[in-house]
Amino acid sequence: MSHIELIVNVEPKEQGSDVLIAELSENGFESFVENDTGFSAYISKDIFDESVVKELFSNYASVFNVHFTIKTIEQQNWNKEWESSFSPIEVDGKCIIRAPFHEAQKGFVYDIIIEPKMSFGTGHHNTTQLMIQKLMKLDVPGKSLLDMGCGTGVLAILAAMMKATAVTAIDTDEWSYENTIENINKNTVSHVDVYKGDVKLLAGKIFHIILANINKNVLLADMAEYHRALEKGGDLILSGFFETDISELQKQAEKLGMRLAESAVSSQWAMLHFIKNK
Repeated sequence: MSHIELIVNVEPKEQGSDVLIAELSENGFESFVENDTGFSAYISKDIFDESVVKELFSNYASVFNVHFTIKTIEQQNWNKEWESSFSPIEVDGKCIIRAPFHEAQKGFVYDIIIEPKMSFGTGHHNTTQLMIQKLMKLDVPGKSLLDMGCGTGVLAILAAMMKATAVTAIDTDEWSYENTIENINKNTVSHVDVYKGDVKLLAGKIFHIILANINKNVLLADMAEYHRALEKGGDLILSGFFETDISELQKQAEKLGMRLAESAVSSQWAMLHFIKNK
């Protein structure tokens, strides 16, 4: 099967690449390789729609300077190419996230193996690291936990390693759903249930902790359901948005009856920790 290579040059490069890669991943693009001026994105030729890309980029015309070219290429092992640049990630000296082809390292409380299959949540992104840092500070043992928008399943796996009694991982993306199951098996953690779907799957469910590392628009749209599915006094941890979005998300959460317990920022990306009022 032929693929389309979308070669994107964007300024500012770091922030622009993060945002546009996240947007393209929600529109069928399955893998990404960053470079000095932006990134290349790959999608099957039979589902590629140039008009979708043009519209997406036009939405950010006032924020980023974006130029792109399109190239048709034959089937290749994109995952193998990306694996060659995948390096282990260490978080706060306690957690290491590595691929199966990396040597195990001593001295870490949590050693997580992630098969790099282009799903989000390998640990390289600031938002994933913010979520991991916060999760390691929470009282997790004996709690039920939801990883919403699980990506690779790294947060669900860490929660299971931290002795959460019941972990649920949900993602709308088929690739992420399958990758999460694969990574759970590689880490031999139990009591993690994985589902493909959206916030509708939360009907009738209650959790002590909810993690959601998703873009701002989804968080705003689904926050009421997160609130409903959260135990009184429970923790809601959000990331996947910029520091400039904090006030809007905080206002929505407080309107629902949650209070802000902590916030953190890394390279303009933010994390918010809310507690549901008793």
